Amino acid sequence: MVEVSEDKIEGAQTLIDHMTRDSLEGSEFVDHYTDALAEVIRAKREGRALPAAPEAAAPAGQVVDLMSALKASVQKARAPRGEDGDADVHELPAKKKTTAKKTAKKTAATKKSTAKKTAAKPKRSA
Repeated sequence: MVEVSEDKIEGAQTLIDHMTRDSLEGSEFVDHYTDALAEVIRAKREGRALPAAPEAAAPAGQVVDLMSALKASVQKARAPRGEDGDADVHELPAKKKTTAKKTAKKTAATKKSTAKKTAAKPKRSA
């Protein structure tokens, strides 16, 4: 059992009393979802067209062009080194394509040759 001092209990009770709200009235406690759902139900019962969905709020943040930001960052890093211009871009060599069938055949062939080698070795007696 944990013992708590009277001061801590009184402090906790004061905090609870301070944060407690007697009524849940006011514009911050309106259930918009239930109100909209009730309107949709009324419209369906009465055979009316459904109410239009409210417009989604535009994002408040700023949209950043990542490529422009990356290019600016690279140019900023190159300036102190005395490098100018764009980077040289080289084509990467094409990878050889292997199909699943070829890979399966290679795996099966490897297992067979390993099995043959193991079987061909004479066992030593102690």
